[in-house]
Amino acid sequence: MAEPKKTSGIPKPGDPRPKGPKGAGFLILLIMMISLLAIVVFGDGFGGGVKRFETINEFKKALNDGDIKSVTVLTPESGQADSFAIKGEFSDGRMTEGQPQRFEGSIDRAMKEELSKIAPEKNIDLRIEQESNFFEHLLAALLPILLIGGLIWFLFLRKGVGGGGPGGVFNFGRSRARMFSKEDVKVTFADVAGIEEAKSELSEIVEFLKNPGRFTRIGAKIPRGVVMFGPPGCGKTLLAKAIAGEAERPFFSISGSDFVEMFVGVGASRVRDLFKTAREHAPCIVFVDEIDAVGRKRGTGLGGGHDEREQTLNAILVEMDGIGTDEGIIVVAATNRPDVLDPALLRPGRFDRQVVIDLPDASGRKSIFEVHLAHVKLGDAVDVEELAHATPGFSGADIANLINEAALATVLDNRDKVEMADLLEARDKVRFGRQKKSRVMDEEDRKVTAYHEAGHTVVQYLTKHTDPVHKVTIIPRGMALGATMSLPEKDRYSLSIDRARETIQMLYGGRIAEEKFVGTISTGAENDIERATDLATNMVVRFGFSKVLGPVNYAEVEQHDFLGGGMTKLKGHSDETAGKIDAEIRRILDEGYQECDRILEANRDKVEAITAALLKYETLTKEDVEWIMEGKPIDEKRSQDNDKARKKEAARKLAEADAMGRKNRAGDSTSGTGVSSDPNPKPA
Repeated sequence: MAEPKKTSGIPKPGDPRPKGPKGAGFLILLIMMISLLAIVVFGDGFGGGVKRFETINEFKKALNDGDIKSVTVLTPESGQADSFAIKGEFSDGRMTEGQPQRFEGSIDRAMKEELSKIAPEKNIDLRIEQESNFFEHLLAALLPILLIGGLIWFLFLRKGVGGGGPGGVFNFGRSRARMFSKEDVKVTFADVAGIEEAKSELSEIVEFLKNPGRFTRIGAKIPRGVVMFGPPGCGKTLLAKAIAGEAERPFFSISGSDFVEMFVGVGASRVRDLFKTAREHAPCIVFVDEIDAVGRKRGTGLGGGHDEREQTLNAILVEMDGIGTDEGIIVVAATNRPDVLDPALLRPGRFDRQVVIDLPDASGRKSIFEVHLAHVKLGDAVDVEELAHATPGFSGADIANLINEAALATVLDNRDKVEMADLLEARDKVRFGRQKKSRVMDEEDRKVTAYHEAGHTVVQYLTKHTDPVHKVTIIPRGMALGATMSLPEKDRYSLSIDRARETIQMLYGGRIAEEKFVGTISTGAENDIERATDLATNMVVRFGFSKVLGPVNYAEVEQHDFLGGGMTKLKGHSDETAGKIDAEIRRILDEGYQECDRILEANRDKVEAITAALLKYETLTKEDVEWIMEGKPIDEKRSQDNDKARKKEAARKLAEADAMGRKNRAGDSTSGTGVSSDPNPKPA
């Protein structure tokens, strides 16, 4: 027997927007009619205005001149009055175009009696009417209320923030989650690469829902919740979409910020409504993105508590505690900030599994490249393995952006295929910024920048534990006037003391080269000095690299686990210890500075050679740097490279011509159907 179809107030994607009340058109029409009536009653309709006679003599002069066509005298209901209001129209043709065609004013009892005598003589249409202000007063009182009420209805009820539709005033506490089915989402686990362990854990969630009996048969309990941690762009939301695409069950998606409103209690109400709807559609999956928006640790802190967020969190805790293991509701959440989540939210029984989705390694990056490049037209020389090793520290989103940038550059260059050079240039653009070839630098700035980058390059090339030089350029990129780009040979997960020391030496290379070869220093080394100081500080207060202070931690690190931007603060300690810390930081920096100075002094010729090459060619590759460091002239290598490029281009054109010739010959052989190719055919 088929299960009856359940309904919910949660709209599915693509559902039409709920309409307003049925009387919407009538209410708008009523407001327009009232406004029109007000114009007619209080104004002069759609005429050109009304002239007011300020004195009786002014009105009498108009009467005597024959300017009046009609007059209406308004008498009060009591009939006893010394002053009477009048209104009327001017005679046709007496007033020029643009002047008022109507008038109003007031007269006394004597003028009223005189008007009764003059009107027949002047052929004036005279009317005596009883004055009644009740309707006008009532309309004047109600009109602002009606107009304001109509405006409120149009802005709120009509837009669905009120009334009976979803999200309205009467449904303000309803959940804003969207329900997806398999047909709504085209992403599957096949589209997710580079995070195999996380994909495996979440694919188990789908299996729990599809075949729960397989697990409960031996006493296993289905997990109630899974929370995913990781840096931005590593695939948390993509995994959630893949779950929606794989699971043949309802999938509810909502952001943590959708729970929080300015009204206290709304968030908790939405949580209860979400889980109520989920129970109606069980078994199902509920995905909460950016759960740190409502899942932050409770407590007053420095700025006091946040009642609305804490009530919402309490509602989530209660609902997740109330989910029975046999209900089949699994909550999947994602966040970049696990450090701020409330411990009660992360305990087993609520989020039973905590899945860390970190930056992909070389193997993971290769898989991600293969997934994204499958939809791109590629040249024959594209090497996915090399690309994976050339992009350490790239997230899945970075790789997707890299490939898209390369494809865009290919189209703008009027080519049909993306080549390896396009992908490598896109990598540099994503990592270091776009080249600013249009920026014109004077010769002195180019010279200082060239010596600065040459200093970095020589020290980095001659130290053992720093990353190899990938490219050196004096073409501005991003915020920098030049750049020495390094490329790690492998993914690194720890920092050795030798690598830290040599990194400081490399960072000082630009500053010392300016001073030693140009005779001055510039602000170009600002970021280098900042990075060297931060590294030396961490070596002393966090990493225990100081023999004087030993393996003791002196720092309180305020750091976002997956967002970076952490700040190191010293713990409270004595002035004597603070002095030792400062002395050790200074010692490490001075030693790095002196060693860098020694390296550059011993290799002055290499610095001069690289500087000259940069001033001439502006950009040097890894092979160019190796050639110069071996004492060979760069012009000779560039000449060889040009010869190779010309031969390669000639071979490419020859291959294209040969392919075109074969295609033409094949077309000629098939165009003469039924005609023998034998030059001497035998008679039949």
